[in-house]
Amino acid sequence: MNREEQLSRLDDSGKVWDVVVIGGGATGLGCAVDAASRGYETVLFEREDFAKCTSSRSTKLVHGGVRYLQKLEVDLVREALHERGIMKRNAPHLVKDQAFVISNYSYWDNFLYFCGLLFYDILSFGFGYGRSRFISAKKVMEYIPTSVEKGLKGGVVYHDGQFDDSRMAINLAQTAVEQGAAVANYTAVERVLHGEDGKACGVVVRDLASGREYTVKARCVINAAGIFVDEVMRMDEPDMPKMVVPSQGVHLVLDMKFLQSDYAIMVPKTSDGRVLFAVPWHDKVVVGTTDIQRPVPESEPKPLEEEIDFILGTAGLYMNPAPTRKDIVSVFAGQRPLAAPKKEGKNSKEVSRSHKIIVSDHDLITITGGKWTSYRRMAEDTIDRAIKLGKVEKRKCRTRTLKIHGYRPNPDLSDHMYVYGSDEPAITKLIEQNPALGERLSEKYGYTAAEVVWAVRKEMALTVEDVLARRVRMLFVDAREARAAARRVAEIMAAECGRDEAWIEAQVEAFTAIANNYIVS
Repeated sequence: MNREEQLSRLDDSGKVWDVVVIGGGATGLGCAVDAASRGYETVLFEREDFAKCTSSRSTKLVHGGVRYLQKLEVDLVREALHERGIMKRNAPHLVKDQAFVISNYSYWDNFLYFCGLLFYDILSFGFGYGRSRFISAKKVMEYIPTSVEKGLKGGVVYHDGQFDDSRMAINLAQTAVEQGAAVANYTAVERVLHGEDGKACGVVVRDLASGREYTVKARCVINAAGIFVDEVMRMDEPDMPKMVVPSQGVHLVLDMKFLQSDYAIMVPKTSDGRVLFAVPWHDKVVVGTTDIQRPVPESEPKPLEEEIDFILGTAGLYMNPAPTRKDIVSVFAGQRPLAAPKKEGKNSKEVSRSHKIIVSDHDLITITGGKWTSYRRMAEDTIDRAIKLGKVEKRKCRTRTLKIHGYRPNPDLSDHMYVYGSDEPAITKLIEQNPALGERLSEKYGYTAAEVVWAVRKEMALTVEDVLARRVRMLFVDAREARAAARRVAEIMAAECGRDEAWIEAQVEAFTAIANNYIVS
């Protein structure tokens, strides 16, 4: 996946593409894969890096949504459970089974949650990961040794999925290219074009790396810009009312000593009415999340002190020892695009999580809402809507059985390289050809210089942040260690791309500023 090759496909100014997708997060990439796999001429533009915002900052779960079941949103849960199964089947190198333990401190909760999760299993029929079961208090302590034992009455084990979100995004971009699409990061859509009939017929886009402007004509324009969909909608209709509200979620990353298990913890009801997860991920524990409406969307949001305190306080009720601020190795915040509430002051946990497709008077198609697990179904619905509008000819969706780039069944999860799937041998070969590329970026972690080179050559990484945040995940795993590795990564990238010392300094400075937001002092 070479960026220059992708951009060269825009040189034909007379070409009319079938589909233009704006946004390179989960939804936009899903739309590009769906459209391209149906045989439509497809191009995708992402203003920053793929999955820069919401799609790299999830709880790392592929799930049906247990808490939606509490609200009796049965259809939403059933759809997500089925998509959960499809996601694992199509990307087994990234999606794995994850067993969860709900620790209960009353016998009524044992009964209540076991019955609810039995229904959860029934809804996932044919796409299940494993059966739910009741376990004794003794078993809870065996499965989660760090549980608070006092007053424990038993627990329930259930199964969902766990994955690496931004690695999935990169693989989706590669899949889209393999299916014939053109995709490019750091390309900002500046205008939506309209034809004589007033309908959206393309975009004006600027390559932020070179400054070059392209006019791209298309039969169908899809707005999948996540928390920034309103911005794109106003390019189409300047007076468009606000359609989404950003809801911020924060996660803390802790050492495995706070879990000491392959099982995850699920707290079904916190003091603010949400659920809390503590999930093993890349030999760390991801704990979250919060749900706070924010006034404006941000691509690099900062966690609020109240969010950090809330997660620590809630986790301390279920973890022994209780984590403290000094135990946080990284903290990350993301913002979800939720449908704007009709009444001011409506709490974001009450706003619908189901996806929504909006068609403007000019036939700009906007897809918003939803979650990672349902990305494929959201994309299918969006392209089907384009067909219904007569924008493209009718063709069947192929993504239910389409293998995602990197497909490799039964990966070795003990090796951090498993996330590369079928690309792993090629990275290993780089080291065989140049042993210096086997040098680690950090003494604490196994990430190598070869992975940086691979990210630049094959995964469109342009900045140190692209590499350390979304290609090798060190920023999320250990922010201080990532900050320390920044100069080495910049030097490797500079050698690969022919950059000078000034570029290295600028990259280190920019990444350090971002990394500082992931460190709790």
